[in-house]
Amino acid sequence: MTSKKRSGSDSGAHNPYFSKLNLLLKEKGDGHPVIVLDLDILDKNLRELKKNIADPKRFRVVVKSLPSIELIRYIFEQTQTHKAMIFHRPFLNLFVEAFPEADVLLGKPFPVQAARVFYREMKAASAFDPTTNLQWLIDTHQRLLQYQRLAHDLGQHLLLNIEIDVGLHRGGVVEPRLLAPLLDTIAGDREHLSMAGFMGYDPHVASSGKVFIPISKAHSKVLKRYAGFINFLKQGYPELYSENLTFNGAGSPTYSLYSQDAILNDVSVGSALVKPNNFDIGSLAGHEPAMFIATPILKRMRGVKIPFLEFLAPIMPKLKRSWGTTIFIYGGYWKAVPLSPAGFVINSLYGRSTNQEMLNGPDHAAVDVDDYIFLRPTQSESVMLQFGDLVITRNGEITGRWPVFAQND
Repeated sequence: MTSKKRSGSDSGAHNPYFSKLNLLLKEKGDGHPVIVLDLDILDKNLRELKKNIADPKRFRVVVKSLPSIELIRYIFEQTQTHKAMIFHRPFLNLFVEAFPEADVLLGKPFPVQAARVFYREMKAASAFDPTTNLQWLIDTHQRLLQYQRLAHDLGQHLLLNIEIDVGLHRGGVVEPRLLAPLLDTIAGDREHLSMAGFMGYDPHVASSGKVFIPISKAHSKVLKRYAGFINFLKQGYPELYSENLTFNGAGSPTYSLYSQDAILNDVSVGSALVKPNNFDIGSLAGHEPAMFIATPILKRMRGVKIPFLEFLAPIMPKLKRSWGTTIFIYGGYWKAVPLSPAGFVINSLYGRSTNQEMLNGPDHAAVDVDDYIFLRPTQSESVMLQFGDLVITRNGEITGRWPVFAQND
């Protein structure tokens, strides 16, 4: 079922999918806002992923977009991969304790102090081996020298993956020849440093149509740039090159473009598996939304009253068709858009609220106090951390609750 079908029309009533979910949460829910994760839809998205990445060895899970140990464990089991990309130092320590066998690549360069804290907080009895399973991301020669000093101070051997600019222009080495100082440093200190590969992120490709450049052309340009960095490494520093290096790229918006690509051997995907609203793009047409914010309605009123504009109340429903009913929900001001019942909108004129957000819908809206309203997150990583345990459903029933990473972990 597509997200459009799931949202229904502007009738002001839940369609069958959300009507059943509403009744389920009213009976077995916790009476406060939660994230609902539908495993049946997640499974559909995983099947789509496998269709586009046939070799599980190429798939790397983006942890920030799926911030739950149990969720990642489920995805690991379903896809037969053990590779992860991590963006937050506290999550890194938690993750490697939960998955000591994981192959970890950082998704952004950490300040060297964060790396120092990682080693300090890593448990002495940990089965995770950072000398073989953790790739630190390096974007400049200056940062590389900082990490080299760390390696010497701690007596550690570090795997270094170099960030390259394949067109996003958000940092990283911009031309192959500029790799030379970094590769010279690694080659000169093999006791402490190893070359682990490259990382080239390309979300700009999915937006190339906005400047009238075909996605296929933008993607080809990325591959050409990426190949230039690999060739420079292979030809200029053969002692650092091997077939086991990680050549990582892509992301949810572009991962399907790499199904036949032979240049990258490591493809990152996260948000596509739950498909937040911002990922309604052509390249992810085969994916469906798998998670929703569900929150109780606390109050319902007829019409709309805005402080100091009460005199306009009689005509507001005539000015806006969606202003016939006012509801106040438990919580609000999330990175999310109202989804069901369709026809409800956030009233920005009244003002946003994290406590009791006002939404308006048609005057015949078929929801009342204690019913749930559903919103669709615009992104997954920050939103999923705000609601406590994920409420897991399968076949229309609650089957469990999966903890997420704590915001202050």
